[in-house]
Amino acid sequence: MAVAKDDVMWIEEPEMGFWEMTFLPAILDGLKTTIRHVTHYDPVTQQYPEEKPSLPLHYRGVHRLNRDEKGRVKCVACMLCATACPADCISIEASAAPPDWPDRDKFPATFVLDELRCIYCGMCEEACPVDAIELTHIYDLTGETRESMRFDREKLLAVYDKTKDDPRDPLRTRRGKLGPAADFGTLPTVAPATQVTAGDRSAQSTAPGTIHTYNNPRPFDDPGGAT
Repeated sequence: MAVAKDDVMWIEEPEMGFWEMTFLPAILDGLKTTIRHVTHYDPVTQQYPEEKPSLPLHYRGVHRLNRDEKGRVKCVACMLCATACPADCISIEASAAPPDWPDRDKFPATFVLDELRCIYCGMCEEACPVDAIELTHIYDLTGETRESMRFDREKLLAVYDKTKDDPRDPLRTRRGKLGPAADFGTLPTVAPATQVTAGDRSAQSTAPGTIHTYNNPRPFDDPGGAT
């Protein structure tokens, strides 16, 4: 789209004075900065690894899978962390919970997190509804092979066992219960995400995008029944 001439504001280039054209003021400013650094020497270099850095509490390092009060893995295999992960580094295989685990339906039969692929954004921790996955202060992560950097469930639980009593990794899960998801005795009925009127064109569609119509409450059984 063409821009009207009245909408354009022209700016004149400032003219340089005599001293500015000699660049002497800029050179003097640079010399002052150099002298200030020489006379006020304040090094910030740490002699790592002899000196360990003091990291803030919100530092996001190696992941861990938390245990509940019975020592079981707290994850309920809802897949929300894997869905929220922008790096696609979490792989979960869900399985039915053992009969002696009545407080949940599923648990992670396998849980693999690729530490090399992770970008440590913390989205998995934010998405988890039961506070099962957290990031710790551990930063010096090493491994001889790429496969060794793929942390499975037992390895992530071992990180929890190693860090649970460390004041740098405060637990946010000591509530004595599984988590917010355990508060539901029965799951409430969820309303359809999309509900359209009978005369709308989308109500005539046989595509699976139509979830529910007033005239055809079971579109997946009889998609052509919508009128």
